[in-house]
Amino acid sequence: MDIFHAIILGAIEGLTEFLPISSTGHLIVASEWMGLDQTKENAAFEVIIQLAAILAVVANYREKFTFRYFDLWVKVALAFIPIGAIGFFFSEQIKALFDVKVVAIMFIVGGIVFLIVEYIQKDRIAETRFVEDVSFKQAMLIGIAQVFALVPGTSRAGSTIIGAMLVGMSRKASAEFSFLLAMPVMVAASGYDFLKNYKEFSDANLIALSIGFLTAFIVAYFAMKLFIRFLEHFTFVSFGIYRILFGTLLLVLIYNGTLGAH
Repeated sequence: MDIFHAIILGAIEGLTEFLPISSTGHLIVASEWMGLDQTKENAAFEVIIQLAAILAVVANYREKFTFRYFDLWVKVALAFIPIGAIGFFFSEQIKALFDVKVVAIMFIVGGIVFLIVEYIQKDRIAETRFVEDVSFKQAMLIGIAQVFALVPGTSRAGSTIIGAMLVGMSRKASAEFSFLLAMPVMVAASGYDFLKNYKEFSDANLIALSIGFLTAFIVAYFAMKLFIRFLEHFTFVSFGIYRILFGTLLLVLIYNGTLGAH
């Protein structure tokens, strides 16, 4: 992996991690297009850029990391339990699903779900307008919805945001809870990957790692801010349409032989 690859993948991670369009799906596709194999060195790089995205959450919501919001973090921890448990016990089966064709199909399915949810709830008044007001019941149900994100292309942000909207949270509160919930999920996933690939860091290109980290952090930091501003004026319909179009494009490229379908 060279510096160009590091910038591209870092930017993709930062832009897509917190949007409902699947960062994993975009990274898989981008790696395929650039001819990058899933080597241990590249896996180590993905750990680094995910850590950068985690730090972007801390930077954007540093006021939430105080004892004043202890109750909120208990709810975040509760929401983490379902995906944490299933991810731990079925990690090998989940890895077997990582395939460009699966990603394409789930992009389309997720897009359709977003359009349906927005249509059903277009005139609703959210019961929970602020992320601090999420209940324990809502947090648990959002956590269950997040389990669908284990299927590549579904999007962790997408599944949690849809789950949050369906249990009565506003779009902004749904997105912010999704941001916070990314913390334990990504720490657990990145920590596990780090333990598996830590030996590769000594052989990795430290310049590429550093540039990828910085790129992912900067892009993620501003992507989160812009996403929240976007939701103050618009719905998730555009994301649903994007997912359907992107997923369809992937299927066309797969069947044309441009992208590999394993």
